[in-house]
Amino acid sequence: MNRLRRVLEDAVQVELAIWRNLARWIVRRPDAPAGAIQLGYGRLTAPVLWLWIFGSFAEVAALELVLRSIDATWAHVARIPLFVVGMWGALWMLGMAASFSVRRHLVLADRLRIRNGPRFRVDVPLDAVVAVRGVEHEFEGLVRTVYEDDGLLLVGPGHRTNVELALVGPTVLATHDGERLVDRVGFWVDEPREVVRLLQTRLGPGVGPKVSRPASSSVRPPAREPRR
Repeated sequence: MNRLRRVLEDAVQVELAIWRNLARWIVRRPDAPAGAIQLGYGRLTAPVLWLWIFGSFAEVAALELVLRSIDATWAHVARIPLFVVGMWGALWMLGMAASFSVRRHLVLADRLRIRNGPRFRVDVPLDAVVAVRGVEHEFEGLVRTVYEDDGLLLVGPGHRTNVELALVGPTVLATHDGERLVDRVGFWVDEPREVVRLLQTRLGPGVGPKVSRPASSSVRPPAREPRR
């Protein structure tokens, strides 16, 4: 019963976040405090999302035209409910796409805030990071965007990450739904080389290694250092 309650609560929170992010996108107000450096990560999934959005609105319009052309009572009764449901779905998808635009990763004064989609967030204290490197991970799952195993937390759209942070050791990180104990964090950004350089500059000397190009790896086996 508690599990079902939590699932329902999460669903409600996601729904509210979707519409809140859509509103922010419409008025062009990113969810970022003044002075924060925003890091984009939505380029990987944007083509698929916008294809779904176009298809959703086209489906609503086509169904509306078909039902208007049918001279029957059932068609007139069904037209408005189907239109409302169809528009809700299309706008929901638009809100999901908006989430990637208004909720980017943030480099703050004392932490890196990693985000994904309408609601996920994990805060990584900058003073806990000992290395930043460009390395790719892939993880399994049909709709999964977060993966955690053996001290490794991966956050990325499309089941992929391309930047990894090594922490001083097992570190408790605050997320939107509780705490996680990890010693490495991987996440996806649109420009991994620039982000690695930015974070290394922000963290100061002694943080590395620098990489000239990201290496590719998967969750099994563990990620390897890029070739030099």
